[in-house]
Amino acid sequence: MDIKKYIAKKRKLIDKALDKRLPPAKTTPKVIHKAMRYAVFSGGKRIRPILTIASFEACGKKGDSIVPIACAIELIHTYTLIHDDMPCMDNDDLRRGKPTCHKKFNEAIALLAGDALLTFGFQLFSDSGNIEIAREVSRAVGSQGTIGGQVVDITKTQTGELKTNRDLDYIAKNKTGALFGAACEAGAIFSNAGKKKIQALGDFGKNFGITFQLVDDLIDKDGYIKVYGADHVEKMAGLLNKRAKDSLKIFGAKGAMLSEIAELILHRKS
Repeated sequence: MDIKKYIAKKRKLIDKALDKRLPPAKTTPKVIHKAMRYAVFSGGKRIRPILTIASFEACGKKGDSIVPIACAIELIHTYTLIHDDMPCMDNDDLRRGKPTCHKKFNEAIALLAGDALLTFGFQLFSDSGNIEIAREVSRAVGSQGTIGGQVVDITKTQTGELKTNRDLDYIAKNKTGALFGAACEAGAIFSNAGKKKIQALGDFGKNFGITFQLVDDLIDKDGYIKVYGADHVEKMAGLLNKRAKDSLKIFGAKGAMLSEIAELILHRKS
Protein backbone atom coordinates (compact mmCIF):
# COMPACT_ATOMS: atom_id res chain seq x y z
CA MET A 1 0.00 0.00 0.00
CA ASP A 2 1.15 3.54 -0.79
CA ILE A 3 2.44 5.14 2.42
CA LYS A 4 0.11 8.14 2.23
CA LYS A 5 -2.88 5.85 1.74
CA TYR A 6 -1.67 3.70 4.65
CA ILE A 7 -1.45 6.74 6.94
CA ALA A 8 -4.88 8.01 5.83
CA LYS A 9 -6.43 4.59 6.45
CA LYS A 10 -4.91 4.23 9.92
CA ARG A 11 -5.77 7.79 10.84
CA LYS A 12 -9.42 7.15 9.93
CA LEU A 13 -9.36 3.97 12.03
CA ILE A 14 -7.91 5.82 15.03
CA ASP A 15 -10.33 8.74 14.74
CA LYS A 16 -13.29 6.36 14.65
CA ALA A 17 -11.99 4.47 17.68
CA LEU A 18 -11.33 7.68 19.63
CA ASP A 19 -14.83 8.95 18.88
CA LYS A 20 -16.30 5.67 20.10
CA ARG A 21 -14.27 5.55 23.31
CA LEU A 22 -14.37 9.15 24.49
CA PRO A 23 -17.45 10.09 26.51
CA PRO A 24 -20.04 11.93 24.35
CA ALA A 25 -20.00 15.72 24.59
CA LYS A 26 -23.43 15.61 26.26
CA THR A 27 -22.09 13.53 29.17
CA THR A 28 -22.26 15.34 32.52
CA PRO A 29 -20.38 17.55 33.21
CA LYS A 30 -20.71 18.63 29.59
CA VAL A 31 -18.00 21.29 29.56
CA ILE A 32 -15.14 18.90 30.38
CA HIS A 33 -16.20 16.35 27.78
CA LYS A 34 -16.59 19.07 25.17
CA ALA A 35 -13.09 20.30 25.99
CA MET A 36 -11.61 16.80 25.81
CA ARG A 37 -13.18 16.19 22.41
CA TYR A 38 -12.23 19.64 21.17
CA ALA A 39 -8.57 18.98 21.93
CA VAL A 40 -8.54 15.44 20.55
CA PHE A 41 -10.35 16.27 17.31
CA SER A 42 -8.45 19.44 16.42
CA GLY A 43 -6.69 18.13 13.33
CA GLY A 44 -3.86 16.01 14.72
CA LYS A 45 -1.85 13.87 12.31
CA ARG A 46 -2.05 10.81 14.64
CA ILE A 47 1.61 9.99 13.93
CA ARG A 48 2.27 8.41 17.34
CA PRO A 49 -0.68 5.98 17.33
CA ILE A 50 0.01 5.14 13.68
CA LEU A 51 3.56 4.22 14.71
CA THR A 52 2.12 2.01 17.45
CA ILE A 53 0.00 0.14 14.91
CA ALA A 54 2.83 -0.06 12.35
CA SER A 55 5.18 -1.41 15.05
CA PHE A 56 2.60 -4.05 15.97
CA GLU A 57 2.41 -5.05 12.31
CA ALA A 58 6.20 -5.03 11.93
CA CYS A 59 6.25 -7.75 14.60
CA GLY A 60 4.08 -9.90 12.33
CA LYS A 61 0.70 -9.20 13.91
CA LYS A 62 -2.57 -8.25 12.21
CA GLY A 63 -5.99 -7.03 13.25
CA ASP A 64 -7.38 -4.20 15.35
CA SER A 65 -6.60 -5.48 18.85
CA ILE A 66 -3.80 -2.88 19.09
CA VAL A 67 -6.17 0.04 18.40
CA PRO A 68 -7.13 0.79 22.06
CA ILE A 69 -3.41 0.99 22.90
CA ALA A 70 -2.87 3.35 19.97
CA CYS A 71 -5.80 5.47 21.16
CA ALA A 72 -4.31 5.69 24.65
CA ILE A 73 -1.03 6.94 23.18
CA GLU A 74 -2.88 9.69 21.30
CA LEU A 75 -4.90 10.73 24.35
CA ILE A 76 -1.74 11.06 26.42
CA HIS A 77 -0.03 13.00 23.64
CA THR A 78 -3.01 15.36 23.49
CA TYR A 79 -2.79 15.94 27.25
CA THR A 80 0.82 17.09 26.80
CA LEU A 81 -0.24 19.53 24.07
CA ILE A 82 -3.03 21.07 26.17
CA HIS A 83 -0.68 21.68 29.08
CA ASP A 84 2.16 22.81 26.82
CA ASP A 85 -0.05 25.54 25.31
CA MET A 86 -1.17 27.05 28.62
CA PRO A 87 -0.10 30.54 29.78
CA CYS A 88 2.15 29.12 32.50
CA MET A 89 3.99 27.05 29.87
CA ASP A 90 4.42 28.18 26.24
CA ASN A 91 1.41 30.53 26.31
CA ASP A 92 0.11 29.75 22.81
CA ASP A 93 -3.20 31.08 21.53
CA LEU A 94 -3.40 28.81 18.49
CA ARG A 95 -2.70 25.17 17.69
CA ARG A 96 -3.16 23.88 14.14
CA GLY A 97 -4.81 27.19 13.26
CA LYS A 98 -7.50 26.89 15.95
CA PRO A 99 -7.81 28.47 19.42
CA THR A 100 -5.97 26.40 22.00
CA CYS A 101 -8.04 24.58 24.60
CA HIS A 102 -7.59 27.23 27.28
CA LYS A 103 -8.62 29.94 24.79
CA LYS A 104 -11.70 28.02 23.64
CA PHE A 105 -12.78 27.23 27.19
CA ASN A 106 -10.67 28.59 30.07
CA GLU A 107 -7.48 27.72 31.90
CA ALA A 108 -9.13 25.64 34.63
CA ILE A 109 -11.15 23.53 32.18
CA ALA A 110 -8.15 23.11 29.88
CA LEU A 111 -6.01 21.92 32.79
CA LEU A 112 -8.69 19.44 33.85
CA ALA A 113 -9.26 18.28 30.26
CA GLY A 114 -5.56 17.45 30.00
CA ASP A 115 -5.70 15.60 33.31
CA ALA A 116 -8.79 13.70 32.16
CA LEU A 117 -7.18 12.62 28.88
CA LEU A 118 -4.06 11.44 30.69
CA THR A 119 -6.02 9.34 33.17
CA PHE A 120 -8.34 7.99 30.47
CA GLY A 121 -5.30 6.92 28.47
CA PHE A 122 -4.07 4.87 31.38
CA GLN A 123 -7.56 3.45 31.84
CA LEU A 124 -7.29 2.07 28.30
CA PHE A 125 -3.90 0.57 29.11
CA SER A 126 -5.42 -1.00 32.21
CA ASP A 127 -8.30 -2.42 30.18
CA SER A 128 -5.77 -4.15 27.91
CA GLY A 129 -4.34 -6.00 30.90
CA ASN A 130 -0.76 -5.15 29.86
CA ILE A 131 1.04 -3.49 32.76
CA GLU A 132 4.37 -3.38 30.91
CA ILE A 133 3.00 -0.91 28.36
CA ALA A 134 1.64 1.31 31.14
CA ARG A 135 5.04 1.17 32.86
CA GLU A 136 6.98 2.19 29.74
CA VAL A 137 4.62 5.02 28.82
CA SER A 138 4.68 6.27 32.43
CA ARG A 139 8.45 6.50 32.24
CA ALA A 140 8.28 8.24 28.87
CA VAL A 141 5.93 11.01 30.03
CA GLY A 142 7.23 11.34 33.60
CA SER A 143 9.75 13.63 35.29
CA GLN A 144 12.64 12.00 33.43
CA GLY A 145 10.78 12.03 30.13
CA THR A 146 8.29 14.50 28.63
CA ILE A 147 7.81 16.46 31.86
CA GLY A 148 11.56 16.66 32.42
CA GLY A 149 12.07 17.94 28.89
CA GLN A 150 9.38 20.56 29.41
CA VAL A 151 10.97 21.67 32.69
CA VAL A 152 14.34 22.26 31.04
CA ASP A 153 12.66 24.02 28.10
CA ILE A 154 10.76 26.39 30.39
CA THR A 155 13.54 27.13 32.88
CA LYS A 156 16.25 27.64 30.27
CA THR A 157 13.98 29.76 28.06
CA GLN A 158 12.95 31.98 30.99
CA THR A 159 16.57 32.66 31.92
CA GLY A 160 17.75 33.03 28.33
CA GLU A 161 20.14 30.09 28.77
CA LEU A 162 18.68 27.81 26.08
CA LYS A 163 21.74 28.13 23.87
CA THR A 164 23.71 24.89 24.21
CA ASN A 165 23.44 21.66 22.28
CA ARG A 166 23.36 19.79 25.59
CA ASP A 167 20.11 21.47 26.63
CA LEU A 168 18.60 21.16 23.16
CA ASP A 169 19.49 17.47 23.03
CA TYR A 170 17.94 16.86 26.45
CA ILE A 171 14.72 18.61 25.44
CA ALA A 172 14.48 16.81 22.08
CA LYS A 173 15.27 13.42 23.63
CA ASN A 174 12.78 13.75 26.46
CA LYS A 175 10.06 16.22 25.51
CA THR A 176 9.65 14.74 22.02
CA GLY A 177 11.64 11.53 21.54
CA ALA A 178 10.59 9.65 24.68
CA LEU A 179 6.90 9.32 23.82
CA PHE A 180 7.69 8.39 20.22
CA GLY A 181 9.92 5.63 21.56
CA ALA A 182 7.24 4.39 23.95
CA ALA A 183 4.62 4.48 21.18
CA CYS A 184 6.72 2.09 19.09
CA GLU A 185 7.64 -0.10 22.05
CA ALA A 186 3.95 -0.40 22.94
CA GLY A 187 3.23 -2.05 19.59
CA ALA A 188 6.05 -4.53 20.11
CA ILE A 189 5.13 -5.29 23.73
CA PHE A 190 1.49 -5.88 22.84
CA SER A 191 2.56 -8.28 20.08
CA ASN A 192 4.64 -10.26 22.61
CA ALA A 193 7.81 -9.59 20.63
CA GLY A 194 11.13 -10.46 22.24
CA LYS A 195 13.49 -7.99 23.93
CA LYS A 196 15.56 -7.42 20.78
CA LYS A 197 12.56 -6.30 18.75
CA ILE A 198 11.20 -4.15 21.57
CA GLN A 199 14.61 -2.49 21.90
CA ALA A 200 14.92 -2.04 18.14
CA LEU A 201 11.53 -0.34 17.93
CA GLY A 202 12.30 1.81 20.95
CA ASP A 203 15.53 2.96 19.28
CA PHE A 204 13.65 3.60 16.05
CA GLY A 205 11.00 5.68 17.82
CA LYS A 206 13.47 7.77 19.81
CA ASN A 207 15.58 8.62 16.76
CA PHE A 208 12.41 9.21 14.76
CA GLY A 209 11.20 11.60 17.47
CA ILE A 210 14.37 13.66 17.51
CA THR A 211 14.30 13.79 13.71
CA PHE A 212 10.70 15.00 13.98
CA GLN A 213 11.85 17.80 16.31
CA LEU A 214 14.72 18.79 14.03
CA VAL A 215 12.37 19.05 11.07
CA ASP A 216 9.98 21.10 13.23
CA ASP A 217 12.84 23.49 13.98
CA LEU A 218 13.68 23.73 10.28
CA ILE A 219 10.06 24.61 9.50
CA ASP A 220 9.72 27.07 12.40
CA LYS A 221 13.29 28.42 12.13
CA ASP A 222 13.67 27.93 15.88
CA GLY A 223 15.38 25.69 18.42
CA TYR A 224 18.37 23.92 16.91
CA ILE A 225 18.41 26.38 13.99
CA LYS A 226 19.45 29.24 16.27
CA VAL A 227 22.46 27.25 17.52
CA TYR A 228 23.60 25.32 14.45
CA GLY A 229 22.02 26.91 11.38
CA ALA A 230 19.76 25.24 8.83
CA ASP A 231 22.43 23.33 6.85
CA HIS A 232 23.80 21.56 9.91
CA VAL A 233 20.33 20.76 11.25
CA GLU A 234 19.38 19.21 7.89
CA LYS A 235 22.45 16.97 8.11
CA MET A 236 21.60 16.03 11.70
CA ALA A 237 18.06 15.12 10.69
CA GLY A 238 19.32 12.96 7.83
CA LEU A 239 21.77 11.15 10.10
CA LEU A 240 19.18 10.43 12.79
CA ASN A 241 16.67 9.35 10.18
CA LYS A 242 19.23 6.83 8.90
CA ARG A 243 19.85 5.57 12.45
CA ALA A 244 16.11 5.15 12.93
CA LYS A 245 15.75 3.12 9.75
CA ASP A 246 18.86 1.05 10.51
CA SER A 247 17.10 -0.12 13.70
CA LEU A 248 14.46 -1.77 11.51
CA LYS A 249 16.81 -4.25 9.81
CA ILE A 250 15.78 -6.97 12.26
CA PHE A 251 12.23 -6.82 10.82
CA GLY A 252 13.15 -7.21 7.16
CA ALA A 253 10.33 -6.37 4.76
CA LYS A 254 7.84 -6.13 7.65
CA GLY A 255 9.48 -2.89 8.75
CA ALA A 256 8.90 -1.21 5.39
CA MET A 257 5.94 0.93 6.49
CA LEU A 258 7.86 2.30 9.47
CA SER A 259 10.80 3.10 7.22
CA GLU A 260 8.55 4.90 4.75
CA ILE A 261 6.88 6.89 7.52
CA ALA A 262 10.34 7.97 8.71
CA GLU A 263 11.28 9.09 5.22
CA LEU A 264 8.01 10.98 4.82
CA ILE A 265 8.53 12.81 8.11
CA LEU A 266 12.08 13.77 7.16
CA HIS A 267 10.83 15.60 4.07
CA ARG A 268 7.65 17.13 5.48
CA LYS A 269 7.07 20.85 5.04
CA SER A 270 4.41 21.43 7.70
